[in-house]
Amino acid sequence: MNRSAPDPAGLTGPSPFRVHWGLDPEITFLNHGSYGAAPRVVLAHQDELRRRLESEPVRFMQRELEGLLDAARAALAGLVGAAADDLAFVPNATTGVNTVLESLVLQPGDELLTTDHVYNACANAMQRVAARFGAKLTVAKVPFPLVSADQVTEAVLGAVTDRTRFCLLDHVTSPTGLVFPIETLVAQLESRGVPVLVDGAHALGMLPLDLLALGASYYTANAHKWLCTPKGSAFLHVRRDRQAALRPLVVSHGANSPRTDRSRFRLEFDWTGTQDPSPWLTIPTAIRFLDGLLPGGIRALMERNRQLALAGRDLLCAALDVPAPAPDAMLGALASLPLPAPFSSAASNGALDQIHDRLFREHHIEVPVMPWPKPGQRVLRIAAAAHNDLDQVRRLVVALEGLREQSFRTAERP
Repeated sequence: MNRSAPDPAGLTGPSPFRVHWGLDPEITFLNHGSYGAAPRVVLAHQDELRRRLESEPVRFMQRELEGLLDAARAALAGLVGAAADDLAFVPNATTGVNTVLESLVLQPGDELLTTDHVYNACANAMQRVAARFGAKLTVAKVPFPLVSADQVTEAVLGAVTDRTRFCLLDHVTSPTGLVFPIETLVAQLESRGVPVLVDGAHALGMLPLDLLALGASYYTANAHKWLCTPKGSAFLHVRRDRQAALRPLVVSHGANSPRTDRSRFRLEFDWTGTQDPSPWLTIPTAIRFLDGLLPGGIRALMERNRQLALAGRDLLCAALDVPAPAPDAMLGALASLPLPAPFSSAASNGALDQIHDRLFREHHIEVPVMPWPKPGQRVLRIAAAAHNDLDQVRRLVVALEGLREQSFRTAERP
């Protein structure tokens, strides 16, 4: 982009939208994908909700909360193409995944299917459920780098057997930032009688969603990432025919409620015990805020972020002399690339990756560097949110080039 040309979307820096966030101005924050970041207007709404709650807790919880949850679900349903009554609020997508997995009833020898790009926490949950029933966890191997979404489809469908009883698929993979061909996979698997849970942890606010058209048995997603709500805000969508067999992880008063005006699904999930509901209740405010940032609304913002991720990835690939690891069509607002030598051979540094740690300590850049697919190999992942711009990626490029030069100099010492 010509730096002298008008840039209303803020791809080059600084982003005109950054003023809406309270992010530390001393940090180049390219890791929106891990925990998100809520804008000031959303946090202000949360503060007001908490004041209302604490001013009269009984009134808020017993008289007001049900209607507030209904309103938040209605706003969310309009964004994701779902019926509001098929949505349940959960604190995070990992909880959504665990909720579905804990509802499964399996037989010894049954198979659960996922891919090697699955989020580690969800893989752990699948392993526990499989072990409980004597079932088998099958992991389809999806290459990365890759040249086509067909490679994902072939890997997943090629791993299905007549014993496959359930499949967990990422919509947007966490380590590799790939947008999987979910529509094709869900249609194929569900038509074969394999219920699919889509882990859309990164998808809400990043990609257009139409859950009714998708037709997956289950879909869970975080609102605290690209929808920019406070932490502790996510949803679980359950297809109507699957709701009777699903229970929340915490069974509470809804299990034997005498009410008949609401479904058992609604009664059980809407109250699992005393907790702070404010993250869920800010969802309408977050949607309105994001929808107002650009002409064209939230869809235009999604495309702006995607273009920024693509441009940032291309800058990094050119600087590190590596090819793009995936086609443009498989990217949303995340972009990962395998790091070449000498980065790939750098030693680990305890809980934090050494390169990750040095980028933060020496350059004030927050960006994830993760071992993948195995120790000794690394991917670097950038995230593109409204508060990000291309100049931030350029600072990352300069920092990486400096680290590479230092590594070469160290290696040349006698």
